[in-house]
Amino acid sequence: LITHDRYFLDQVTNRIIEIDRGDLYTYSGNYSYYLEKKALAEESAISTQRKHQGVLRRELEWLKRGPKARSTKQKARIDRIHDMQAKEFKQAQGKVEISTPGRRIGKKVIELENVSKGYNARILLKDFTYEFSPDDRVGIIGGNGVGKSTLMDIITGRIQPDAGKIEIGSTIYIGYFDQHSEDLLEALNQNQRVIDYLKDVAEYVTTADGALISASQMLERFLFPPTQQYAPIHKLSGGEKRRLFLLQVLMSSPNVLILDEPTNDLDVQTLAVLEEYLEGFNGCVIIVSHDRYFLDRSVDKIFAFESEGKVRQYPGNYSLYIDYKREEEAKLAQQMAQTQGKKAESSKVEPSTKKSSSNNKPRRLSNWERREFDQLESQIPQLEAQKAELEKTLYQSPPKNTSEVQALYQTLEALTQEIDTATERWMELAEREF
Repeated sequence: LITHDRYFLDQVTNRIIEIDRGDLYTYSGNYSYYLEKKALAEESAISTQRKHQGVLRRELEWLKRGPKARSTKQKARIDRIHDMQAKEFKQAQGKVEISTPGRRIGKKVIELENVSKGYNARILLKDFTYEFSPDDRVGIIGGNGVGKSTLMDIITGRIQPDAGKIEIGSTIYIGYFDQHSEDLLEALNQNQRVIDYLKDVAEYVTTADGALISASQMLERFLFPPTQQYAPIHKLSGGEKRRLFLLQVLMSSPNVLILDEPTNDLDVQTLAVLEEYLEGFNGCVIIVSHDRYFLDRSVDKIFAFESEGKVRQYPGNYSLYIDYKREEEAKLAQQMAQTQGKKAESSKVEPSTKKSSSNNKPRRLSNWERREFDQLESQIPQLEAQKAELEKTLYQSPPKNTSEVQALYQTLEALTQEIDTATERWMELAEREF
């Protein structure tokens, strides 16, 4: 497997092979094991290099005192010093540094009301309504071609909806990291230099820590050395173009960041830094992705595209969404099994029994059953109101703590089960009452 999908690597592999600047390294474990051992190896390499420099410094001081290479030992020591001076260490691999300017964000961000969109007879989005908040971290998932990118294009104004309305706050500036960024760069003047492409946004920016840095310095933080900054864009690889486009988006100081498949062609180290950056980003983040690992680190709400243009909301990250769907499927399978069991039992009833029972009128409700019936009529609306309030909390203002979200999910499931049981009993009594 050759992939940047970290969750897939974690679940499937038992051996990782890394290519690092021409050298091949192997790790006998999954991705998490690789990360642990890689960190230890880097610490060990730094320690070894520090010790080497310390010994070399002491030996050079001895050499400065002008010892005569008269004895064999002294000559061997001088030769060893020369060998130590010639020894080269692999430099620590550069890491992307993301520190971009911020922008004030107001209370009104993006509001969509009954938005619908389709092409020909196919419905991609139907009556979608949602108000994005300043601190939203939303992940959007679904199969290929269901309409995820279409929704992003509607939000950014690239395409118009067939119905509904979109309102964007006056302070909002959207940064859109499109999954087709390489195609956008291809459409530019391919002879344009890398640094000139970035200067089209700004020559100088003030970072989050208040430092004023140039476009060239920002490029160096994104691992574009000076020699590469003055090269034409067409000489960059696909991954380097994606990294350049990401830098251009972030340098524009957005307060709403839309990332459409950001994990495509970005290396694992850059993704890890981007995840840390998003944690402290002052604004709304909307992510379209199939990368479970990235979604788990970056979002606290999931929008799942379902059939016929329906978008369903789930609080929590992607793993919580998967847990909820599994429980939902298990419950549905159980209900189907119970239904089939009842059908099987009813088919075993003797025809004579059926005939005699059909002639008998249903037994009227007893006084106790009538009281139960009246209690259920008032109890069910109360339970449904509690469920609606709980769903509102989960979908509109879920807790930040994952364990609290899980607890609310379990409470919601228990409440739903209680409503189903009460409703089934009410229907049974109502058939006999009327």
